[in-house]
Amino acid sequence: MTGTEQDERLRRWRLVLGGDSADGTGCALAGKDAAMDGALTALYGSGGNQQGGRDRSAGLGASAPSVARWLGDIRTYFPSSVVQVMQRDAIDRLGLSTLLLEPEMLEAVEADVHLVGTLLSLNKVMPETTKETARAVVRKVVDDLEKRLATRTRSTLTGALDRSAKINRPRHRDIDWDRTIRANLKNYLPIPGKEGAYTVVPERLIGYGRASQSVKKDVVLCIDQSGSMAASVVYASVFGAVLASMRSIATRLVVFDTAVVDLTDQLDDPVDVLFGTQLGGGTDINRALAYCQSQITRPADTVVVLISDLYEGGIRDEMLKRVAAMKASGVQFVTLLALSDEGTPAYDREHAAALAALGAPAFACTPDLFPEVMAAAIEKRPLPIPDMATHQ
Repeated sequence: MTGTEQDERLRRWRLVLGGDSADGTGCALAGKDAAMDGALTALYGSGGNQQGGRDRSAGLGASAPSVARWLGDIRTYFPSSVVQVMQRDAIDRLGLSTLLLEPEMLEAVEADVHLVGTLLSLNKVMPETTKETARAVVRKVVDDLEKRLATRTRSTLTGALDRSAKINRPRHRDIDWDRTIRANLKNYLPIPGKEGAYTVVPERLIGYGRASQSVKKDVVLCIDQSGSMAASVVYASVFGAVLASMRSIATRLVVFDTAVVDLTDQLDDPVDVLFGTQLGGGTDINRALAYCQSQITRPADTVVVLISDLYEGGIRDEMLKRVAAMKASGVQFVTLLALSDEGTPAYDREHAAALAALGAPAFACTPDLFPEVMAAAIEKRPLPIPDMATHQ
């Protein structure tokens, strides 16, 4: 290892370990490195002494200006993905949520899904002077998500809607040649003049009709708005708006805690949907499913998506009976423990097992997988359940 490589390794370890007397690096920082270390120390420092004998303890001070300076520093010295993690940790570790009620502070932060969740949880106590800035922050995140997710969602579901409208005698352009060939492999004849070559004779054509502009499927998104589901609420609202923009799908969006609110009439703007939610509070899944069940008019053409960690505060047995009744009527029922990139969530395993026993396995789903899950539900084929997130 060269001297330069060794110095770089010591520098990185020094930034990680924080400069306590026992860190063993013997490395002093200056310039940009010292500024980066100061930003990290303000958030993650814990006891001990810095070089030079100064106390090393976490804290950004009580004033908004000092926090604003810190936010500016981390945006200067760290990439956006790291900034978002540090902001989240600052909110969790140092109780900075109340400072987000100040417009100047909101203008300084790096907007992401987790920040949106925090802002929505503060919606009830947010002063009017802050709400306009908060909506602008939420709008930016929602617009970015729509750009990333909308095109693939529409194309995936359009294909699923086409394939779900199967016909017995498809026109030539509607033949599914891959499935037709696989279904007729046993029917073959030798090709004259070509020894050892054969051609498949399709006795039965397999195809699908093209989806027209009429409504083909009804989708009901039933979203738990308890505090732990913040990221899922954000993603579900964006997907709800995308689905509502498709003429072949009639989309209903329902949010619930101990009360049930139908936000379908706001689906043209997911920001309005998000500010119509009230993150936090209890949970009554049974009541929410009762409302959704009352809105179903075409069960065989309906997909109900329950997005919840399944910590039920209502009547458990009634909830399970409703799910069973909906499935028996022909409804495709999907349970997502989370709709986010946050990994395996905490959830009620007993309720998940009970749903799995009804043929409705509960699993966590990333935003990138959601279009495939919806396509499978529309086509009434097995769901693409991630192995690590399944509760069977």
